[in-house]
Amino acid sequence: MKTIALLLAVPALASCTAGDAPPAAEAPLHGRLLTLDTHLDTPMHFERAGWNFADRHELATDLSQLDIPRMKDGNLDGGFFAIYTEQGSLTAEGYAAALAHARKRSDEIDRMVADNAGVIGAARTADDARRLNKEGKLIAFKSMENSYPLGLDLSLLKEFYERGVRLAGPVHGLNNQFADSATDKPKWNGLSPLGRQWVAEMNRLGIVIDASHSSDATFDQLLALSKYPILLSHSSLRSAHDHPRNLDEGRLKALAAKGGAMCISTIYMSEMNMSPERAKLFGEYEHIGEMTPEAQAELTHQWRELDKSEQMWAADFEDYMTMVLRAIEVGGVDHICFGADWDGGGGLPGIADISALPKVTERLKQAGYSDADLEKMWSGNILRVLAAQGKVSD
Repeated sequence: MKTIALLLAVPALASCTAGDAPPAAEAPLHGRLLTLDTHLDTPMHFERAGWNFADRHELATDLSQLDIPRMKDGNLDGGFFAIYTEQGSLTAEGYAAALAHARKRSDEIDRMVADNAGVIGAARTADDARRLNKEGKLIAFKSMENSYPLGLDLSLLKEFYERGVRLAGPVHGLNNQFADSATDKPKWNGLSPLGRQWVAEMNRLGIVIDASHSSDATFDQLLALSKYPILLSHSSLRSAHDHPRNLDEGRLKALAAKGGAMCISTIYMSEMNMSPERAKLFGEYEHIGEMTPEAQAELTHQWRELDKSEQMWAADFEDYMTMVLRAIEVGGVDHICFGADWDGGGGLPGIADISALPKVTERLKQAGYSDADLEKMWSGNILRVLAAQGKVSD
């Protein structure tokens, strides 16, 4: 989830079972693919009173876009559940608070998996993902959005590796001790000296580097310094909308040349309509985990009422697919994946929650892409990048 301070600062910013499935040969194509999303902000909902990831939630009455029943509706097999931490002060106190938050969020992801062990399992490797898929289980990787909680102590990366984190980005919406953000004024002109050490430690441990939210200079340096391919977990094309949060086509080609992949998001395909009323609601949404069920329901009601008079993004499913097809044209089928930013500001008319994913596959098939191409883009490229990482060497 993105903080209200950031949103105002940027220019735009289980206990669930499925019915009997038909034989694989008869199932719709999307249901036969192994599908992953590289950036799921849903863990912010895991601490909500009265909210359960195993229950079905409706967009009309709940702000979440992802739960186990809707994962099955949309045939999303799993993805990277984000440990997101708001950027705070670069002080000992700020680092300590951020670390406590990140540990708590990691524990909440673990509890979700344990509570729904019959239908979802924790994954650490590409082989884990394939095994869980063969077992008929959903797949839960962990990622870290913003390495700010590490403070100045890079040894903490090992702790989060042991907690299961396999994808991490150095920075979020504001510059920090590691790097410049895409949506802040340059401080380091890319990576800081500590950020360069962060890259080396990420490579040593075998954690995939996530360049989403990084400035252009930071991206360039991550790509140059990393010994292994990198990902962008949730980014859009700058040619679709000229915003610093988006990746330009030249850098997408450079990413592909180094074996990486860009996972296409639904955000920043237009200016973000952050009206004062929407800003107020976002501020409350940041603390939805602390609200009573009644307060959560009232927040949702106000949000949906505002949606009737103003949309947050001036884009829809058709615009999204135009961007996806252009990204594939530029980067190639071996270097595109999906990370829509569910529960973190993503979603558009026509692709409002996870259940809409089969429409993407249908449109790609209509555009002439083969089943093998689709398998690569929905999971193969992600698992290839994950498998290419180095191994921890103590």
